[in-house]
Amino acid sequence: MSSVSALPEEIRPPPKGRRRFTVDALFTDHRPQAVGVEDLPTAKEIRLERIEADPEQPRRTFDPDRLDELTASIHREGVLQPIAVSYDAERDVYVVVHGERRLRAARAAGLAAIPAIVRDVPHDRRLVQQLMENIVRDDLNPVDRAAALRALKTQLGDAPWETVAEMVGIRRSRLFQLLGTEKLPLGVRDDIRSGRISEKQSRALQGLPASQQEALRDAILAYDLPAETATRIARALKHADLEDDVTAAAAFIAALRDESADAPNGGDPLSQAAGLLAAIEAAVAGDRGSAEALAAAAKTARARAFDGDRLRDEVLALARTLSRTPSDELVPGGAAYMPLSMLRGTLDSLLPAD
Repeated sequence: MSSVSALPEEIRPPPKGRRRFTVDALFTDHRPQAVGVEDLPTAKEIRLERIEADPEQPRRTFDPDRLDELTASIHREGVLQPIAVSYDAERDVYVVVHGERRLRAARAAGLAAIPAIVRDVPHDRRLVQQLMENIVRDDLNPVDRAAALRALKTQLGDAPWETVAEMVGIRRSRLFQLLGTEKLPLGVRDDIRSGRISEKQSRALQGLPASQQEALRDAILAYDLPAETATRIARALKHADLEDDVTAAAAFIAALRDESADAPNGGDPLSQAAGLLAAIEAAVAGDRGSAEALAAAAKTARARAFDGDRLRDEVLALARTLSRTPSDELVPGGAAYMPLSMLRGTLDSLLPAD
Protein backbone atom coordinates (compact mmCIF):
# COMPACT_ATOMS: atom_id res chain seq x y z
CA MET A 1 0.00 0.00 0.00
CA SER A 2 1.32 3.38 -0.95
CA SER A 3 1.98 6.01 1.64
CA VAL A 4 -0.60 8.30 -0.05
CA SER A 5 -3.41 5.77 0.15
CA ALA A 6 -2.63 5.30 3.80
CA LEU A 7 -3.50 8.94 4.55
CA PRO A 8 -6.98 9.80 5.80
CA GLU A 9 -9.34 10.63 2.87
CA GLU A 10 -9.99 14.20 3.94
CA ILE A 11 -6.29 15.15 3.62
CA ARG A 12 -5.32 13.10 0.60
CA PRO A 13 -4.12 15.22 -2.35
CA PRO A 14 -6.37 15.11 -5.43
CA PRO A 15 -5.56 12.46 -8.03
CA LYS A 16 -3.17 13.47 -10.76
CA GLY A 17 -4.89 15.15 -13.73
CA ARG A 18 -7.95 16.00 -11.64
CA ARG A 19 -8.63 19.41 -10.05
CA ARG A 20 -10.60 19.59 -6.85
CA PHE A 21 -11.82 23.22 -7.51
CA THR A 22 -12.85 25.10 -10.63
CA VAL A 23 -12.00 28.77 -11.09
CA ASP A 24 -15.70 29.66 -10.78
CA ALA A 25 -15.91 27.73 -7.54
CA LEU A 26 -13.04 29.76 -6.12
CA PHE A 27 -15.04 32.98 -6.70
CA THR A 28 -18.43 31.68 -5.63
CA ASP A 29 -19.94 33.30 -2.54
CA HIS A 30 -20.65 30.45 -0.09
CA ARG A 31 -21.94 32.62 2.74
CA PRO A 32 -25.44 31.83 4.04
CA GLN A 33 -26.85 35.14 2.75
CA ALA A 34 -25.77 34.22 -0.80
CA VAL A 35 -27.87 31.06 -1.01
CA GLY A 36 -30.54 31.46 -3.70
CA VAL A 37 -29.09 34.80 -4.81
CA GLU A 38 -27.48 35.69 -8.13
CA ASP A 39 -25.65 38.84 -9.12
CA LEU A 40 -27.11 40.87 -11.94
CA PRO A 41 -24.51 41.64 -14.60
CA THR A 42 -26.79 44.43 -15.90
CA ALA A 43 -26.81 46.40 -12.64
CA LYS A 44 -24.86 49.63 -13.07
CA GLU A 45 -24.29 53.00 -11.53
CA ILE A 46 -24.61 55.47 -14.37
CA ARG A 47 -23.71 59.13 -14.39
CA LEU A 48 -26.76 61.31 -14.82
CA GLU A 49 -25.51 63.06 -17.93
CA ARG A 50 -25.54 59.67 -19.73
CA ILE A 51 -29.27 59.20 -19.03
CA GLU A 52 -32.23 60.90 -20.65
CA ALA A 53 -35.98 60.64 -20.23
CA ASP A 54 -37.99 58.89 -22.90
CA PRO A 55 -39.83 61.55 -24.94
CA GLU A 56 -42.60 59.01 -25.59
CA GLN A 57 -43.11 58.30 -21.89
CA PRO A 58 -46.91 58.24 -21.36
CA ARG A 59 -46.64 59.85 -17.94
CA ARG A 60 -46.92 63.61 -18.42
CA THR A 61 -47.75 64.87 -14.94
CA PHE A 62 -45.46 64.80 -11.90
CA ASP A 63 -46.90 66.11 -8.65
CA PRO A 64 -44.44 68.84 -7.53
CA ASP A 65 -45.04 68.27 -3.81
CA ARG A 66 -44.42 64.52 -4.05
CA LEU A 67 -41.40 65.15 -6.23
CA ASP A 68 -40.02 67.49 -3.55
CA GLU A 69 -40.61 64.80 -0.91
CA LEU A 70 -38.76 62.22 -3.01
CA THR A 71 -35.91 64.69 -3.61
CA ALA A 72 -35.55 65.23 0.14
CA SER A 73 -35.58 61.47 0.75
CA ILE A 74 -32.91 60.86 -1.91
CA HIS A 75 -30.82 63.69 -0.50
CA ARG A 76 -30.86 61.92 2.91
CA GLU A 77 -30.78 58.24 1.99
CA GLY A 78 -29.81 58.06 -1.68
CA VAL A 79 -31.73 56.18 -4.36
CA LEU A 80 -33.11 53.07 -2.66
CA GLN A 81 -34.50 51.40 -5.80
CA PRO A 82 -32.60 51.32 -9.12
CA ILE A 83 -34.28 52.73 -12.19
CA ALA A 84 -34.52 50.69 -15.40
CA VAL A 85 -32.89 51.95 -18.60
CA SER A 86 -32.29 50.78 -22.13
CA TYR A 87 -29.09 51.52 -24.05
CA ASP A 88 -29.51 53.40 -27.32
CA ALA A 89 -26.34 52.46 -29.23
CA GLU A 90 -27.04 54.81 -32.11
CA ARG A 91 -26.96 57.87 -29.86
CA ASP A 92 -24.80 56.37 -27.10
CA VAL A 93 -27.23 57.26 -24.31
CA TYR A 94 -29.30 55.38 -21.77
CA VAL A 95 -33.06 55.95 -22.07
CA VAL A 96 -35.33 55.58 -19.04
CA VAL A 97 -37.76 52.67 -19.19
CA HIS A 98 -39.04 52.98 -15.61
CA GLY A 99 -38.16 55.52 -12.95
CA GLU A 100 -38.22 58.99 -14.51
CA ARG A 101 -39.48 60.47 -11.24
CA ARG A 102 -36.47 59.05 -9.39
CA LEU A 103 -34.19 60.42 -12.11
CA ARG A 104 -35.69 63.90 -11.75
CA ALA A 105 -35.42 63.77 -7.98
CA ALA A 106 -31.81 62.53 -8.12
CA ARG A 107 -30.90 65.47 -10.32
CA ALA A 108 -32.68 67.89 -8.00
CA ALA A 109 -30.87 66.34 -5.01
CA GLY A 110 -27.50 67.01 -6.68
CA LEU A 111 -26.46 63.38 -7.24
CA ALA A 112 -23.82 62.68 -9.87
CA ALA A 113 -24.92 59.11 -10.65
CA ILE A 114 -27.85 56.79 -10.08
CA PRO A 115 -28.14 52.98 -9.74
CA ALA A 116 -29.80 51.44 -12.78
CA ILE A 117 -30.60 48.09 -14.30
CA VAL A 118 -29.88 47.98 -18.03
CA ARG A 119 -32.48 46.10 -20.04
CA ASP A 120 -32.32 45.13 -23.68
CA VAL A 121 -35.80 46.34 -24.60
CA PRO A 122 -36.78 47.00 -28.24
CA HIS A 123 -38.35 50.40 -28.85
CA ASP A 124 -41.89 49.12 -29.37
CA ARG A 125 -41.79 46.86 -26.31
CA ARG A 126 -40.33 49.68 -24.22
CA LEU A 127 -43.41 51.77 -24.80
CA VAL A 128 -45.72 48.84 -24.01
CA GLN A 129 -43.88 48.21 -20.74
CA GLN A 130 -44.07 51.88 -19.81
CA LEU A 131 -47.76 52.00 -20.62
CA MET A 132 -48.54 48.92 -18.56
CA GLU A 133 -46.52 50.15 -15.57
CA ASN A 134 -48.17 53.57 -15.68
CA ILE A 135 -51.69 52.19 -16.04
CA VAL A 136 -51.45 50.07 -12.90
CA ARG A 137 -49.80 52.78 -10.77
CA ASP A 138 -52.15 54.07 -8.09
CA ASP A 139 -50.46 57.48 -7.95
CA LEU A 140 -50.88 58.17 -11.65
CA ASN A 141 -53.79 60.54 -12.27
CA PRO A 142 -56.84 59.15 -14.12
CA VAL A 143 -56.41 61.42 -17.16
CA ASP A 144 -52.88 60.18 -17.88
CA ARG A 145 -53.97 56.60 -17.17
CA ALA A 146 -56.73 56.97 -19.78
CA ALA A 147 -54.22 58.29 -22.32
CA ALA A 148 -51.93 55.37 -21.52
CA LEU A 149 -54.77 52.89 -22.04
CA ARG A 150 -55.58 54.34 -25.44
CA ALA A 151 -51.92 54.32 -26.46
CA LEU A 152 -51.60 50.70 -25.31
CA LYS A 153 -54.62 49.77 -27.42
CA THR A 154 -52.86 51.31 -30.42
CA GLN A 155 -49.58 49.52 -29.65
CA LEU A 156 -51.47 46.23 -29.52
CA GLY A 157 -52.74 46.72 -33.06
CA ASP A 158 -56.04 48.33 -32.05
CA ALA A 159 -56.92 45.37 -29.84
CA PRO A 160 -60.43 45.18 -28.31
CA TRP A 161 -60.84 47.05 -25.03
CA GLU A 162 -61.54 43.74 -23.29
CA THR A 163 -58.05 42.57 -24.28
CA VAL A 164 -56.49 45.80 -23.01
CA ALA A 165 -58.31 45.50 -19.69
CA GLU A 166 -57.23 41.89 -19.27
CA MET A 167 -53.61 42.69 -20.13
CA VAL A 168 -53.28 45.37 -17.44
CA GLY A 169 -55.45 43.54 -14.91
CA ILE A 170 -58.31 46.00 -14.45
CA ARG A 171 -62.06 45.52 -14.76
CA ARG A 172 -63.71 46.50 -18.04
CA SER A 173 -66.08 48.84 -16.16
CA ARG A 174 -63.10 50.53 -14.50
CA LEU A 175 -61.41 50.90 -17.88
CA PHE A 176 -64.39 52.80 -19.29
CA GLN A 177 -64.58 54.99 -16.18
CA LEU A 178 -61.02 56.09 -16.86
CA LEU A 179 -61.70 56.63 -20.56
CA GLY A 180 -64.65 58.82 -19.61
CA THR A 181 -62.23 61.50 -18.39
CA GLU A 182 -61.13 62.04 -22.00
CA LYS A 183 -64.58 63.44 -22.82
CA LEU A 184 -64.25 66.24 -20.29
CA PRO A 185 -63.15 69.79 -21.17
CA LEU A 186 -59.43 70.53 -21.05
CA GLY A 187 -59.81 72.69 -17.95
CA VAL A 188 -61.52 69.89 -16.02
CA ARG A 189 -58.84 67.42 -17.10
CA ASP A 190 -56.22 69.81 -15.75
CA ASP A 191 -58.19 69.98 -12.49
CA ILE A 192 -58.08 66.18 -12.25
CA ARG A 193 -54.35 66.08 -13.02
CA SER A 194 -53.64 68.62 -10.28
CA GLY A 195 -55.96 66.96 -7.77
CA ARG A 196 -58.36 69.92 -7.49
CA ILE A 197 -61.21 67.66 -8.63
CA SER A 198 -61.34 63.93 -8.04
CA GLU A 199 -62.26 61.48 -10.75
CA LYS A 200 -65.47 60.59 -8.89
CA GLN A 201 -66.49 64.24 -8.73
CA SER A 202 -65.75 64.66 -12.43
CA ARG A 203 -68.14 61.84 -13.39
CA ALA A 204 -71.05 64.13 -12.54
CA LEU A 205 -69.93 66.48 -15.34
CA GLN A 206 -70.03 63.86 -18.06
CA GLY A 207 -73.01 64.12 -20.38
CA LEU A 208 -73.88 67.71 -19.43
CA PRO A 209 -73.84 70.59 -21.93
CA ALA A 210 -70.69 72.73 -21.84
CA SER A 211 -72.34 75.59 -19.95
CA GLN A 212 -73.65 73.26 -17.23
CA GLN A 213 -70.30 71.51 -17.00
CA GLU A 214 -68.63 74.86 -16.38
CA ALA A 215 -71.19 75.93 -13.76
CA LEU A 216 -71.07 72.61 -11.89
CA ARG A 217 -67.27 72.51 -12.04
CA ASP A 218 -67.15 75.99 -10.48
CA ALA A 219 -69.55 74.85 -7.74
CA ILE A 220 -67.49 71.73 -7.02
CA LEU A 221 -64.35 73.84 -6.65
CA ALA A 222 -66.03 76.61 -4.65
CA TYR A 223 -67.90 74.39 -2.19
CA ASP A 224 -65.87 71.16 -2.37
CA LEU A 225 -69.04 69.27 -3.21
CA PRO A 226 -68.87 65.52 -2.51
CA ALA A 227 -69.20 63.27 -5.55
CA GLU A 228 -72.68 62.14 -4.45
CA THR A 229 -73.94 65.72 -4.13
CA ALA A 230 -72.44 66.69 -7.50
CA THR A 231 -74.17 63.68 -9.08
CA ARG A 232 -77.54 64.65 -7.61
CA ILE A 233 -77.14 68.21 -8.92
CA ALA A 234 -76.18 66.85 -12.35
CA ARG A 235 -79.35 64.75 -12.44
CA ALA A 236 -81.42 67.81 -11.57
CA LEU A 237 -79.70 69.82 -14.31
CA LYS A 238 -80.49 67.14 -16.90
CA HIS A 239 -84.18 67.37 -15.99
CA ALA A 240 -84.36 71.16 -15.75
CA ASP A 241 -84.47 71.90 -19.49
CA LEU A 242 -82.33 75.00 -19.00
CA GLU A 243 -81.02 77.28 -21.70
CA ASP A 244 -77.43 76.58 -22.72
CA ASP A 245 -76.16 79.40 -20.53
CA VAL A 246 -73.60 79.37 -17.71
CA THR A 247 -75.45 82.04 -15.70
CA ALA A 248 -78.74 80.11 -15.80
CA ALA A 249 -77.02 76.88 -14.78
CA ALA A 250 -75.14 78.62 -11.95
CA ALA A 251 -78.41 80.17 -10.67
CA PHE A 252 -80.08 76.76 -10.80
CA ILE A 253 -77.25 75.15 -8.81
CA ALA A 254 -77.23 77.97 -6.25
CA ALA A 255 -81.01 77.67 -5.74
CA LEU A 256 -80.68 73.92 -5.40
CA ARG A 257 -77.98 74.29 -2.75
CA ASP A 258 -80.03 76.91 -0.87
CA GLU A 259 -83.08 74.66 -0.90
CA SER A 260 -80.99 71.81 0.45
CA ALA A 261 -79.48 73.97 3.21
CA ASP A 262 -82.93 75.23 4.32
CA ALA A 263 -84.48 71.76 4.44
CA PRO A 264 -85.06 70.27 7.94
CA ASN A 265 -82.51 67.82 9.28
CA GLY A 266 -80.13 68.75 6.49
CA GLY A 267 -82.29 66.94 3.92
CA ASP A 268 -82.07 67.49 0.19
CA PRO A 269 -85.64 67.27 -1.15
CA LEU A 270 -85.00 68.58 -4.65
CA SER A 271 -82.02 66.31 -5.15
CA GLN A 272 -84.05 63.41 -3.81
CA ALA A 273 -86.87 64.32 -6.20
CA ALA A 274 -84.39 64.55 -9.08
CA GLY A 275 -83.08 61.09 -8.22
CA LEU A 276 -86.59 59.63 -8.11
CA LEU A 277 -87.64 61.24 -11.37
CA ALA A 278 -84.44 60.13 -13.11
CA ALA A 279 -85.02 56.57 -11.84
CA ILE A 280 -88.59 56.66 -13.19
CA GLU A 281 -87.44 57.79 -16.64
CA ALA A 282 -84.72 55.12 -16.74
CA ALA A 283 -87.28 52.44 -15.80
CA VAL A 284 -89.67 53.65 -18.51
CA ALA A 285 -86.84 53.51 -21.04
CA GLY A 286 -86.04 49.96 -19.93
CA ASP A 287 -82.41 50.64 -19.05
CA ARG A 288 -80.49 47.69 -17.62
CA GLY A 289 -80.90 47.50 -13.83
CA SER A 290 -83.31 50.46 -13.82
CA ALA A 291 -86.17 48.58 -12.19
CA GLU A 292 -83.99 47.63 -9.22
CA ALA A 293 -82.63 51.17 -9.02
CA LEU A 294 -86.15 52.61 -9.00
CA ALA A 295 -87.24 50.22 -6.25
CA ALA A 296 -84.22 51.24 -4.16
CA ALA A 297 -84.88 54.96 -4.73
CA ALA A 298 -88.55 54.56 -3.80
CA LYS A 299 -87.58 52.70 -0.63
CA THR A 300 -85.07 55.40 0.34
CA ALA A 301 -87.73 58.09 -0.20
CA ARG A 302 -90.28 55.99 1.75
CA ALA A 303 -92.70 56.13 -1.16
CA ARG A 304 -96.03 54.47 -0.54
CA ALA A 305 -97.76 52.09 -2.94
CA PHE A 306 -99.71 53.59 -5.83
CA ASP A 307 -103.07 55.07 -4.82
CA GLY A 308 -105.22 56.64 -7.54
CA ASP A 309 -107.18 58.79 -5.12
CA ARG A 310 -103.96 60.10 -3.55
CA LEU A 311 -102.55 60.89 -7.00
CA ARG A 312 -105.63 62.97 -7.83
CA ASP A 313 -105.37 64.78 -4.49
CA GLU A 314 -101.69 65.56 -5.08
CA VAL A 315 -102.39 66.85 -8.60
CA LEU A 316 -105.19 69.03 -7.21
CA ALA A 317 -102.85 70.38 -4.54
CA LEU A 318 -100.24 71.14 -7.19
CA ALA A 319 -102.84 72.92 -9.35
CA ARG A 320 -103.91 75.07 -6.39
CA THR A 321 -100.30 76.00 -5.73
CA LEU A 322 -99.66 76.85 -9.37
CA SER A 323 -102.75 79.05 -9.49
CA ARG A 324 -101.11 81.22 -6.84
CA THR A 325 -97.58 81.10 -8.25
CA PRO A 326 -96.17 84.49 -9.32
CA SER A 327 -94.90 84.57 -12.89
CA ASP A 328 -91.38 85.51 -11.80
CA GLU A 329 -91.14 82.19 -9.95
CA LEU A 330 -91.62 80.28 -13.21
CA VAL A 331 -88.48 81.58 -14.95
CA PRO A 332 -84.94 80.17 -14.58
CA GLY A 333 -83.76 80.91 -11.06
CA GLY A 334 -87.31 81.03 -9.70
CA ALA A 335 -88.31 78.64 -6.92
CA ALA A 336 -90.92 76.85 -9.05
CA TYR A 337 -88.84 76.52 -12.19
CA MET A 338 -86.56 73.66 -11.11
CA PRO A 339 -89.10 71.17 -9.71
CA LEU A 340 -91.58 71.83 -12.52
CA SER A 341 -88.90 71.37 -15.18
CA MET A 342 -87.87 68.05 -13.64
CA LEU A 343 -91.49 66.93 -13.38
CA ARG A 344 -92.20 67.88 -17.01
CA GLY A 345 -89.40 65.66 -18.30
CA THR A 346 -90.66 62.69 -16.32
CA LEU A 347 -94.27 63.18 -17.40
CA ASP A 348 -93.17 63.37 -21.05
CA SER A 349 -91.51 59.95 -20.68
CA LEU A 350 -94.46 58.42 -18.79
CA LEU A 351 -97.32 59.57 -21.02
CA PRO A 352 -97.63 58.00 -24.50
CA ALA A 353 -97.14 60.29 -27.46
CA ASP A 354 -100.21 61.24 -29.51
